[in-house]
Amino acid sequence: MSKTILITGATDGIGFETAKKLVKLGHTILLHGRSSEKLATVEAELSSLGKVETYIADLSDLAEVTNLSEAIKANHKSLDVVLNNAGVLNSPKATAKNGFDIRFVVNTLSPYLLTKNLMPLLNAESRIINLSSAAQSPVDLPALKGEKGVNDNMSAYAQSKLAITMWSNALANVLGPFGPQVVSVNPGSLLASKMVKEGFGIEGKDLSIGADVLVRAAVSLEFENASGKYFDNDLGRFGEPHPDALDSEKCLNLVKQLDSILEFN
Repeated sequence: MSKTILITGATDGIGFETAKKLVKLGHTILLHGRSSEKLATVEAELSSLGKVETYIADLSDLAEVTNLSEAIKANHKSLDVVLNNAGVLNSPKATAKNGFDIRFVVNTLSPYLLTKNLMPLLNAESRIINLSSAAQSPVDLPALKGEKGVNDNMSAYAQSKLAITMWSNALANVLGPFGPQVVSVNPGSLLASKMVKEGFGIEGKDLSIGADVLVRAAVSLEFENASGKYFDNDLGRFGEPHPDALDSEKCLNLVKQLDSILEFN
């Protein structure tokens, strides 16, 4: 059965490869990007394969995230999958418009806000797939809240990826067995994405490694009852994230911090 699937960061890298695979399978894909030119190019390519729609938003700007969710709600009464794929490691600007570290905003806060805003479109059969990473390190809450800076790009990235894994688990617990499924996925380390090339100066491994697992996460029976789990594609199976993501108290506290940040931004 055809599904309606939102993919953020769908104009290149793993997001684009995943979108291409899913549209070929007959699903309706809502493509998000921050460049109108890239979106037009991707739309032209993928619309020849199936049904796609495009949505533009800069996820470093929380106001644009809200506008994105409103645009989707104006066009759709339901969604089957929200795939929070967009992410950033290196950026010309270390801080976003609101003064917070851009990695926390794009990789953690924006997908959280987008997911919350789109919750009315989701049901018990829907899935929320969040891009985690093998790089996970304890979240410095003052840094998350913009009260201090982070020493380097990789540290900020690793913290932001643990943070999205933590709120994934907290949301899964809150929603329970009758709510949308929430799963975090490490699509594979050092894949041939723009992020890896910029961050590590290497070509990386075949993007299909990551795209294939995201397709499975979005539509396969393998992920049907996986809410609250973490899929580690380096291992090729469900595994354990950083211990902080398994600590329900720490996860709930992180969500409280995110809600507090969003209340004033």
